[in-house]
Amino acid sequence: MTKDTENRLRVVQVGLGTWGRDWARLVVPEVVEVELVGCVDSDPLALATLQELSSISPEQCFASLNDALEATKPQAVLVTTTLPTHAPLTQAALKAGMHVLVEKPFADTLECAQELVDLAAAKALTLMVSQNYRCFPASRTAARLVKEAPLGRLHQISIDFRQNDAAPPNRRRRHHFEAQPLLVDMSIHHFDLLRLVVGREPESIYCNAWNPDWSGYDGPCVAIASLDFGGDVMVSYRGSWISAGPSTPWAGEWRMDFEQGEIFWTSRGEDNVLNDRVILRPRGGSPRPMSLPGMSRIDRAGTLTEFASAVRGSREAETSGRDNLGTIAMVAAAVESATRREPVQVRRFRQQSAV
Repeated sequence: MTKDTENRLRVVQVGLGTWGRDWARLVVPEVVEVELVGCVDSDPLALATLQELSSISPEQCFASLNDALEATKPQAVLVTTTLPTHAPLTQAALKAGMHVLVEKPFADTLECAQELVDLAAAKALTLMVSQNYRCFPASRTAARLVKEAPLGRLHQISIDFRQNDAAPPNRRRRHHFEAQPLLVDMSIHHFDLLRLVVGREPESIYCNAWNPDWSGYDGPCVAIASLDFGGDVMVSYRGSWISAGPSTPWAGEWRMDFEQGEIFWTSRGEDNVLNDRVILRPRGGSPRPMSLPGMSRIDRAGTLTEFASAVRGSREAETSGRDNLGTIAMVAAAVESATRREPVQVRRFRQQSAV
């Protein structure tokens, strides 16, 4: 038995729908530093399905978080429910003295997110958001190349995200019913990656988002945005759930222009498959693929590993709730800009949350 398995972080998971079951069955078992001691869902069918598909026993399943906490005496809670319950469950877990790892976005408003960050700080607990797109070698390499500047200073980024998930004639799924299926549910990943890669916060955003009447979505499923990172770095973003073009990997396709050349990169294939590429092309030169660092755990297993490490080391996690306020601010500014159809200062949202 290793030191990691001897001192596992005891975790209760809340939310065992399709995505939550994927966490419980495939992600959590990969991280030996964590022990799943309880599973919570108000839907008995969800728990029954989990038991059929895994080694989770009926004794480990509970209808309420309070029952699970009392019976299993965990140290942490993993929240994998849908957005409306992220904040109340996170709050309940923090008040009970639990460290929390929660799916993005961890709150539906910036004010609520700040309250959760303040609560975690007051109780000296780890609150981390699973921004799993950071846990891939291509995004890490892109951030390193911006910092090391082998092609000089960065001045422009173009991002394209394309998926073909129009509903008709297919059955509508969860995100088809959401008020902001692209900006809040998907673009949040790309905005968080921008903060990682550029290494600072944007100043403003101008966003248009819309929903063709044939899409099958309740909310805007297509968006175009311009982001200003202080005047010397500009970003053009295009995202679509209903594109008829070739689908991109989930992190999108990125082209980054520097003084002396261009870097193209893409990341995150289907179903936890590593599909990362980084190609560097000096101005006037030939493109060459970059070697990517090996990562023992990618995607959600990477965020869960970071969470366990942060709790064990009593340190702030990379995508802590406090840090993730910057990502929430970007999303909130994008939604407001699309609603008002005018540029919005992201800085104003950050100042409100004291980021």
